[in-house]
Amino acid sequence: MSTESRAKRNVAVLVAAQAILGAQMPLIFTIGGLAGQSLASNLCFATLPISLIVLGSMTSATPLSWFMQRFGRRAGFFVGATGGATGAAICTLGLYLGSFPIFLLGSFFTGVYMSAQGFYRFAAADTATDDFRPKAISYVMAGGLASAIIGPQLVKLSSGAIDHPSALVSSFAGAYMMVIVLNVLGSMLFLFLDIPKPPVPAVDAPRGRSRWELITTPRIAVAVICAMVSYALMNLVMTSTPLAVVGCGFETNDAANVVTAHVLAMFAPSFFTGHLIARFGVERIVGAGLVILAGAGAVALMGVELEHFFVALVLLGLGWNFGFIGATAMLAGAHEPHERGRMQGLNDLLVFGGVTFASLASGGLMNCSGGTPEAGWTSVNLAMAPFLALAGGALIWLALRPDQDTARA
Repeated sequence: MSTESRAKRNVAVLVAAQAILGAQMPLIFTIGGLAGQSLASNLCFATLPISLIVLGSMTSATPLSWFMQRFGRRAGFFVGATGGATGAAICTLGLYLGSFPIFLLGSFFTGVYMSAQGFYRFAAADTATDDFRPKAISYVMAGGLASAIIGPQLVKLSSGAIDHPSALVSSFAGAYMMVIVLNVLGSMLFLFLDIPKPPVPAVDAPRGRSRWELITTPRIAVAVICAMVSYALMNLVMTSTPLAVVGCGFETNDAANVVTAHVLAMFAPSFFTGHLIARFGVERIVGAGLVILAGAGAVALMGVELEHFFVALVLLGLGWNFGFIGATAMLAGAHEPHERGRMQGLNDLLVFGGVTFASLASGGLMNCSGGTPEAGWTSVNLAMAPFLALAGGALIWLALRPDQDTARA
C-alpha cells in the first residue's frame, strides 16, 4: 500500500472512531453535570464529575503517550476504549447506589478514553505527508460532526428507558449503559488501523530535546498556550451550559439541543479548516479562533433567552475549532518524529490540566457566584477575558519575533 493510500485509510478509520466512540463525550457532558447536581450534597460541586473526567484525561495523557510510542497507536486506542467502558460501568453503579464518590471514580476512568481520543488527531498526522497533515488532522476532527448528533440524541432516547423507582437511575443510567456499548463496538474499528509501531531507538539514535527545551521553544510554547486557552475556555462555558439552560427555566431537552448545536459547530468547520490553514497560515486561523471565542462570550452576556444560548454556543464551538485545530497543526510541525511521544504527552498534560481547572471553576462560578443562574452564567463568561488576552498576546509576540524558529510546516 502506498504512503498516500495508507494515510487516507487511517484517516477514514479515525474519522469513524471520532464519530462513533466520540459520541460518548457530548452525551456525558450533557448529563454529567445534571447527574452530579442530583448526587452532590453541595451544588458548588455539581460539575465535579466533568472535572474528574478531565483530570483522568490529564493524568493519563503522558503514560498513554509513552504506551503508544512503545506499543503503537492501535494498542493505546484499545486501552482508551476499555477505560471508557469501565468508567461508564462504574458511573452506572454509582447512580444505582446513589453514591457521588463512586460516580466520581467512574468519571475519572472515563478520562482515560478522553485522553486517547485526543491522540486521534496526532495519529492522523503519523503517516501523512507534510502537505496532507493539516487536512488529515482537520478531517479526523470533522468526525465529531456525527458524534455531535449521536451523543445528545442518545440522551433523549435513554431518558426514562430504564424503569426504576429512583428518578436518578431512570433519567441517567440508560445513557451510561449506551456508553458501554459504544466503547465495545467502536473499538473494533482499530483493527483496521495501519500505523507502524515506532522503531525501537538505537543506542546512538538522537534523543531529541528535553521536555524543558521543547516547551521553551517559542513556537511550541505559543502552540501549547493557544491550545490550552481554546480548549479550557470551551470547556468552562460548555460545562455550565446545561446548568444555565435548565436554571433559566428551559427543559433538559433544550439543553441537549444547545449542546448538539455547539458540538456541530465544533466539528463541522473541520471539513475546511485544514484548507484555510494551508491558504492563510496557521497563525491567522488560531487568531481568528480567539476572536470568535471572545464573540461567544459577548453574545452570552447579552441575555439568557434560548436564542442567546444557541448563538453563543455555536460561536464557542467555531472558535474552539479554529483555535485548537490550528494550535495542533502548529505543534505537529514544530517537533521531530523521535520527539513525538515526549512532546505530545506533555502537550496534552498541559492542555487537560488547564481544562481540569476550567471545569472545576465552572461549577463554582455557575452555582456559587451571585446567587442566581443568570448571575452565575455572567460570571462564567466574564472569566474568559484574561485568558483570551494571554493567548492573543502570545500569538502576536510570536508573529513579531524577528528570529522565528524555522520549524517544519
